[in-house]
Amino acid sequence: MKLYRYLYIVSAVVLLFCNTACELDQIPEGGTITEEQKDKIQGADPSKLKAEITGLSSSLIKYGAISEWAGSTNHYDYGFASACMMFDASGMDVPSEYSGYNWYNNNMRLTDRTATSSFTYFLWNMFYSEIKIANDILKIAKAGSDNEILDSYRGQALGFRAWAYLNLVQIYQFTYKGHESAPAVPIVTEDMTGEETANNPRATVQAVYEFIMTDLNEAISLLTNSRDDKSQINVNVAYGLRARANLLMQNWAAAAADADKALEGYTPYTIDQVSKPTFNNSTSSAWIWGNIITETNDIVQSGILNFPSHMCSFTGNGYAPGYAGRYINSKLYDQIPDEDVRKGWWALADPVFEKGEFAGWDFTQKTPHVDWEWAILYKGEYQNIAEWEGWQAPYLNVKFGPYQDIYDNPTNACDFPLMRAEEMILIKAEGLAMSGGNGKKVLEDFVKEYRNPSYVCTASTPEEIQDEIWFQRRIELWGEGFSFFDMMRLKKPLDRTGANFPEVVAFNLPAESQIFLWLIPEDEINNNNGISPDENNPVTPVPKA
Repeated sequence: MKLYRYLYIVSAVVLLFCNTACELDQIPEGGTITEEQKDKIQGADPSKLKAEITGLSSSLIKYGAISEWAGSTNHYDYGFASACMMFDASGMDVPSEYSGYNWYNNNMRLTDRTATSSFTYFLWNMFYSEIKIANDILKIAKAGSDNEILDSYRGQALGFRAWAYLNLVQIYQFTYKGHESAPAVPIVTEDMTGEETANNPRATVQAVYEFIMTDLNEAISLLTNSRDDKSQINVNVAYGLRARANLLMQNWAAAAADADKALEGYTPYTIDQVSKPTFNNSTSSAWIWGNIITETNDIVQSGILNFPSHMCSFTGNGYAPGYAGRYINSKLYDQIPDEDVRKGWWALADPVFEKGEFAGWDFTQKTPHVDWEWAILYKGEYQNIAEWEGWQAPYLNVKFGPYQDIYDNPTNACDFPLMRAEEMILIKAEGLAMSGGNGKKVLEDFVKEYRNPSYVCTASTPEEIQDEIWFQRRIELWGEGFSFFDMMRLKKPLDRTGANFPEVVAFNLPAESQIFLWLIPEDEINNNNGISPDENNPVTPVPKA
């Protein structure tokens, strides 16, 4: 078997996170923004806030965010891409091996829904840390500054803060419609005192969404389409975030209109472009927003604490190839038409027998998107990928290409998509279909031109079209962190039966099962007098398959 360099396991230890009662004047580097510094930034040199603006995007790829408290580094502790893997593992579209090498076992098993879970600490810390950075900026880049640079910085901070709350409200409570009055998460603003944050109750779902929309409305008014790079939020991203929020709130026409604005200047991947492993480079015209990763980033220097390590089947350094692969739900795969280019994003295989005994799988004849003449230099010798057998199991993903499209590349510096043109087209189609517009045509035009020339949408009612769009989202956005929240938004059951899930996690659970919600971390309950233990989400027994 191929050697996967630097592969090791450390025990996961749970401890603290930065809760909402953190001191709000603490800047990302750990210093303190003084009143004198604030005056200088607001007056002579607003560009001195640039480091904090950079921190908004760099915190999404932070290495070891909770390791200081845990005393060691969990191998899922590498930023938002890992959160997306947690979300997908919780759903029904991304099976994986149930083994000690799979750092998302607990998410797949749904055993991470406890107040002391390291996963809920990780999620809470990530998004409230992002809110803290945004609030630090907003305390300086105040509304009505009449300074173009400060206005741009304020717009980005508002956009990132709205994005953080849009994630939090879906993690800790059910979807908007029907749950408007349910408790969600505490709202922390830039003007709150330490006393207020230490006595901050859970706001209702509706209040959180109103806060999100207020932030996004102002962000859109301040931002343009310019930015330093795609890791930052510009007006297109802000429109895209508002499209997502409107979709969740079932403001259908508004969602479609916002998605259309987000799309300006961006086009989907072509059929040729997705006829090979890809989705690893933000320079694509399909990417509206993304995590931009470089070889010097800590998560890359770590070797295997990064997204390609856990997802890319072609990396030369990680868990995914050989230890904990990521697959598509076999029932979902079987529904994809053979003419659809996306069917090739997952690999089937033939069994291999040696001396009458099963010896693994041969993918060479059933993976049309992989160039089997893709020779590699390994230990000083050129090898051919076609010689490989025993490589994972059928339905393995080949969607995500390795860094620089070099097979067996041990450097895991792939970018990660946060918002693509394809998602916005599907939001536009759903918004139009559900508001009396011609969403069916938008859907058909997209799939025909970019994925399957033979495609015809046979749905007739708005609800049927919505279900067809959900199906398209499950395929198109597979592995990018959308599947679980789509299931929640549409109030669908979680059904892993009759598919390629390990038997121990082959659940069939009704829509809006309580186990779907994470619990607010125990340390937040202990440090925030506004939330009592009884006001946390209920503890729910782990389901049985």
